[in-house]
Amino acid sequence: MDEQREAVRLMQNYIGEHIREEITIDDLAKASSFSTWYARRLFLKYLNMTPAVYIRRLKLSKSALKLRDESVTVLDVAMEMGFGSVDGYQRAFRKEFGCNPKEYSTGPVPVWLFTPSIIEVGERKVKDMSETRTIFIQVVEKPERKVIIKRGVKADEYFSYCEEVGCDVWGLLTSIKSISGEPVCLWLPKALRNPVTNEYVQGVEVESGYSGPVPEGFEVIDLPAAKYLLFRGEPFPDEEYAAAIGEMWEAEKKYDPAFIGYEWDDSNPRIQLEPRGERGYIELLPVKEKK
Repeated sequence: MDEQREAVRLMQNYIGEHIREEITIDDLAKASSFSTWYARRLFLKYLNMTPAVYIRRLKLSKSALKLRDESVTVLDVAMEMGFGSVDGYQRAFRKEFGCNPKEYSTGPVPVWLFTPSIIEVGERKVKDMSETRTIFIQVVEKPERKVIIKRGVKADEYFSYCEEVGCDVWGLLTSIKSISGEPVCLWLPKALRNPVTNEYVQGVEVESGYSGPVPEGFEVIDLPAAKYLLFRGEPFPDEEYAAAIGEMWEAEKKYDPAFIGYEWDDSNPRIQLEPRGERGYIELLPVKEKK
């Protein structure tokens, strides 16, 4: 079973690395070391869609971010992402997101970007990464801001949140331009929880004067300017994300901010960034100057 999951993850990695190129089932078969028939079968089994659908949706989501963030034409994006014609790209974009790419580029609105599922190999557990690893710590300041969030009911970490709310929320949040460059996960202090059992949420930080659209079922909370200790671990293999997170949590428990003149601030949320192996795992813990 792990061999099958590993094959699917290898195909996902190949797609991610070659998303601006033409990708064939033969390419994926080579990446997975299986026949084209079996590679397609595994892809469908574990991701519930064909490679062609997966590739098209990922290309469209990448193109939406380019239209939102860069001064590019619809023609340029269509060609760069490997669509055969502008007309075909426009039809696919409208079918995926419900709006025309030209209209979207001039007035971006929240859309449900495609966020691929992460295929896990083996049990999800924290394990010893078998070597001494460095964790970097620095003081950062967050400005006064708003956060557009989607609440659950009893979620207290990522997996319980996904079970309640759904993992695809991240795609919609990614489509909203953030002042921090990406969506965030938050452990809310009690004063910001509603219901009080809902500790963990996902959201996107926007300017304090934000007046743009808020997706249905989401809400906006205000956060004050605050100081944080940013904890960043070393890069890690993507499949070892659970170990990287566990390693960070252990380091945070042992760290005393009084060493640099601070104490923990329980009035502001703890922040988690998406665990990307190439940059290391990152969390931000709120602090205030020690009295």
